[in-house]
Amino acid sequence: MIWFLIFTFTSYAILIVWLRIGFKKVKEFKEVATVNKTSFSVIIPFRNEAENLPILLQSIEELNYPKDLVEFILVDDASTDDSVEIIQQFVISNEERGEISKSKQVLDTISKKREITRTDIRIIRNNRTSNSPKKDAITTAISEAKNNWIVTSDADCILPENWLKSLDIFIQNNNAKMVVAPVNYKAKNNFLEQFQLLDFMSMQGTTIGGFGMDFPFLCNGANFAYRKDAFLQLNGFEGNNNIASGDDVFLFEKFIIADKKSVFYLKSAAAIVTTFPVKTWSDLVNQRTRWAAKTGNFSSLKVKLIGLLVLLANFVVVYYLLLGSLEMLFIPFVLKVIIDLFLFLPTIQFFKQEKHFYKWYLFASFLYPFFSLLVIFKSLFFKYNWKGRRFKK
Repeated sequence: MIWFLIFTFTSYAILIVWLRIGFKKVKEFKEVATVNKTSFSVIIPFRNEAENLPILLQSIEELNYPKDLVEFILVDDASTDDSVEIIQQFVISNEERGEISKSKQVLDTISKKREITRTDIRIIRNNRTSNSPKKDAITTAISEAKNNWIVTSDADCILPENWLKSLDIFIQNNNAKMVVAPVNYKAKNNFLEQFQLLDFMSMQGTTIGGFGMDFPFLCNGANFAYRKDAFLQLNGFEGNNNIASGDDVFLFEKFIIADKKSVFYLKSAAAIVTTFPVKTWSDLVNQRTRWAAKTGNFSSLKVKLIGLLVLLANFVVVYYLLLGSLEMLFIPFVLKVIIDLFLFLPTIQFFKQEKHFYKWYLFASFLYPFFSLLVIFKSLFFKYNWKGRRFKK
């Protein structure tokens, strides 16, 4: 077992250092004042997001981008709460203040169709055709989008003021067909939320590091942009509609295979979309199980090997903590804690998450290998619940 330990952690250390080098290679994008030119269709699917929508809508209202260059398509995926009514009321109240659009709609029509059409905000209903509600929602919206640049986000997000402006300038400076951008957590100072934050920061650091080493393999649909014509040329989500999750990474893989040089990472503080941790451990396990369920369907063997190496590192930590001798009990754990810092430190600095990092890092690092193995086991052998629905792998 000692040779397996040495091999695993040597390989794991090489991977993390490699990702750190890549992270540093991706330079922060410095915006240059220019005339806004890119027209965006921002797509945000939602299901029972009454709690989060007011925050999202407020951030939409505060966006610093010409309204004639952007439309928002909010896709209702069979919500049973007040989500649709909250959006409708937002649109109406802004109309009354003259801050959104001068066009008007009859409220009776809204009530009957649960759908409104405005110059910059629309609510449409999801057209379910597959096992993946979110892919269906995005496909439905793209079929109605009037602009060629599609941007996706989530209903539980806060959009930064210069989000679209930063994206527009980046697109004008790069021959891009797809742009991956950063996502952060707004986490309270408690263990559950800080645990999620650290897990999420590891994914963000890995995403940036992969781009820096010219081996992009991760992205996040909460801050994701691509050309509609390229999406249609690649037949959208066709080929993975049977998988409930993966509206981002499988499309990302298609773009990488078709033209890797046209896929970019926008490393800019002005472009960071913020989302929120889930509120219970049960929801966290289900969320991460949903994310893990798609990993076996990655087309790249190298990506699968990276996932396997990370899994082995966590397995070795758990094995020694449970079955190791007293002399070796904490050695794998300490090694992993030290190695992980190489990527964590630049990542939390970029996302400005240093404040509570050291308070929770050791405790979170101790729990994470157990949590990781649980999620992998659940994703392989059990169904999971998400947004009031039950899904297979």
